[in-house]
Amino acid sequence: MLLSSTDPRKNSLVQSADVYFYLLLNADSAWPLWSIRLFTWIGDWLPKALMVLPALLALALPAWRRTLWLAVCCLAITWLMVRVFRTWLPMPRPDALNLGMQWLPQGARPGFPSMHAAGSFGVAVVMLMSRGGPLAWAYLLAAALISASRVVLGLHFPLDIVVGALLGSLVAVGVVGAANRAVLAGRVHSLRRLRAARGRGTRG
Repeated sequence: MLLSSTDPRKNSLVQSADVYFYLLLNADSAWPLWSIRLFTWIGDWLPKALMVLPALLALALPAWRRTLWLAVCCLAITWLMVRVFRTWLPMPRPDALNLGMQWLPQGARPGFPSMHAAGSFGVAVVMLMSRGGPLAWAYLLAAALISASRVVLGLHFPLDIVVGALLGSLVAVGVVGAANRAVLAGRVHSLRRLRAARGRGTRG
C-alpha cells in the first residue's frame, strides 16, 4: 500500500489503525443485500432530508429561516474547505489502494476529508446550537449513520470520516457563533442609539 508523503496515514500507527477499522467496518459479500441497500439509501437520501426538513419548516415558520440560512452558510463554507483539503492533501480512497469492497463507484477523486461527514455533522451542530431539543439529537444520529455508510460501502477510510466530522462541526460552531455575535452587536448598537435619542430628548 503506497501513500503520498503528505498523507496523515503515512504514520505507521495511524495507518494501521485506519486500515484495521476500515476493513472491520467495510461490508463484504457476506453482508445481506438489504443492508447494502439500506446503507446506500442512508448515504444518498438522508443528507438531502437534513436540508429539506428545515427548508419546509422555514416556509411555514418564520423562526426557522435563520436556522436554514445558518445551515446553508455552514454547508457552503464546509464545501469550500473540503475542496481546499483535497487539493492540498490529495489522499487516496480505499479503491485506489485495492482495499476492501466498494459498493458504489467513486472514481479517482481524493477522499480526505469526507464531504458527507463534514456536511451532515455541520448541519447537525447548527441544529444543536440554534434549535436544540430531540430533533437536533436526531440530526446528530443521522449524521453518524451517514458517516458510517461511507465506510461500510467502501468509499472512505475512518480517518476521512473523523476529520470530516470535526471540520463540519468546527465550521458550524464558527458560523453560529459569528451570527450570534452579529445579533448581539446589532442589539447593543440599537440600545446605544435609543439611549442617545432619549438623552437628546431630555436635554431638549
